[in-house]
Amino acid sequence: MGEIKDFNCTYDNSAGINAEVTKGLGLTFPDAYLHADAMAKLSRALKAHDGAAFCELPFCHTVEAEAMGGLVNYGNDKTGPRAKEYLCTKPEELLELQPIDFSKGRIHEVLLACRMLREQGEHVVLQVSGPFTILNVLIDARYVFKAMRKQPELMKEVFWKLGKEILRFMEEAKKYGVDLISYADSTGGVNILGPKMAGQVVEDFTYEFLKQAERLADEHTMILLCPKTTFALLGTGHGKLKEHPVPPGIRYGEACIQMTGKAKFAGQMCIKNVGYKLETGVFKELVLI
Repeated sequence: MGEIKDFNCTYDNSAGINAEVTKGLGLTFPDAYLHADAMAKLSRALKAHDGAAFCELPFCHTVEAEAMGGLVNYGNDKTGPRAKEYLCTKPEELLELQPIDFSKGRIHEVLLACRMLREQGEHVVLQVSGPFTILNVLIDARYVFKAMRKQPELMKEVFWKLGKEILRFMEEAKKYGVDLISYADSTGGVNILGPKMAGQVVEDFTYEFLKQAERLADEHTMILLCPKTTFALLGTGHGKLKEHPVPPGIRYGEACIQMTGKAKFAGQMCIKNVGYKLETGVFKELVLI
């Protein structure tokens, strides 16, 4: 196994907490984080403010965990939704969590907002969280890392329980018209896990998970990977980069839209870096091997 490089993540999801964006929209918080019409309105305002080529949803990393029973503090116009208190105290309890019901709750409202935006002609990036990010809402990280060292088979089972729900979320998103599905799990990066454990997560979960997610990428849908995930796949020999020509200077988000149907996985830059330009005119697709 080669070296897993790290990507310095500076684009934490703070959507919806910028006073310049929310001023004049007539939204109240935290209600704006809970209802589809308000979510769509806020997402379009953020797109305009950032000069982005797409709308993003949701405005936090807690939606999947909440839909599985997690407890969330919805915040206000200054801070978005975040974990309230942990639901589980033992890793074994994670295996007993309820499957996601996409027909109700905030996760349903997110999907409805995605559909609204697509019907309005917008491109939509749906932010989907990976297992470590979801676990951050459900259980103290100390128990996760301890179990990864002492009960690796149990944690592999936990990862796949969450992974199956994530795949179901991606599948559901396609039904609502989402054309760009962003998968990120920055709290499971090599800078936190260390090289050995990060490599093991790729072997036990990430590679096979993305092989299953790959079938969702088609002429209508692309999957965007956090560069941390890209580097983990490259470093473990499970991925390679394939270059595609695009107009020099095109912004990364616009290139992803252009390459939908031509590439399955993007992953050379964080999609939140809306101003990033491909100056050399090269789009790099991540290919699983």
